[in-house]
Amino acid sequence: MNIKTDYQITTGELKDKVILVTGANRGFGKAMTLDLAKAGATVIMIGRNLGALEVAYDEVVDAGYQEPILYPFDLEGATPEHYEQLQADIFANFRQLDGLIHNASIIGTMMPIEQYDIKLWYSTMQINVSAPFMLTQFLIPALNKSADARVLFLSSSVGREARAYWGAYGVSKFAIEGLSKTLSEELEKTNIRVNSLDPGRMKTEMRRTAYPAENSDKNPLPESKSPAIVYLMSEKSKKIKGEQLTLSDA
Repeated sequence: MNIKTDYQITTGELKDKVILVTGANRGFGKAMTLDLAKAGATVIMIGRNLGALEVAYDEVVDAGYQEPILYPFDLEGATPEHYEQLQADIFANFRQLDGLIHNASIIGTMMPIEQYDIKLWYSTMQINVSAPFMLTQFLIPALNKSADARVLFLSSSVGREARAYWGAYGVSKFAIEGLSKTLSEELEKTNIRVNSLDPGRMKTEMRRTAYPAENSDKNPLPESKSPAIVYLMSEKSKKIKGEQLTLSDA
């Protein structure tokens, strides 16, 4: 299912919404954080690098948007106790969680499975699959408190059609697609809508790593696609659930 990127954000349309974004400190995560805050949502910014989170936070505040919440969190090293503490902190500060966006991931390396470094495989799968699983599991109780909640898993075209040499990243995105579908089925009778999203090519650090010979100046900026995330978190997308979404050109 294609979602257009030319959505026009209305100031305040996500007022009183609380939305958690992983990898909120750079690239597409930062762009969606800015647009969600512009729409009035309180964004809980998850990221490992506190300095980068603070820079993104300052951009949101300087723009005059809804002030976000900084929450440094290491998705690779976090234990169940860390997720339990995050759950407790959300309940201590908010009535509910209205959105959970799994944006953070790492690309690992491009090489044949036969030669893939085992430690890097574990690390990539931990950040890209196990962390979203644990984060979702611990935050479902907070999402259940919302009258209209969303869970959005950022995926990739290589998680929908296999390509050689994409290794742990490609496999992890296939796993994310499965996790998204399974969760959507399990939560079908709740107020939580679950979807996966392939955002397509963008001018990001991850894209440059994957395609070093590509002219990145020809790729769309993350800011050109992030308004669609506001749409997917809004009441206008209430009927969209259990879908494999793709961002299309406006």
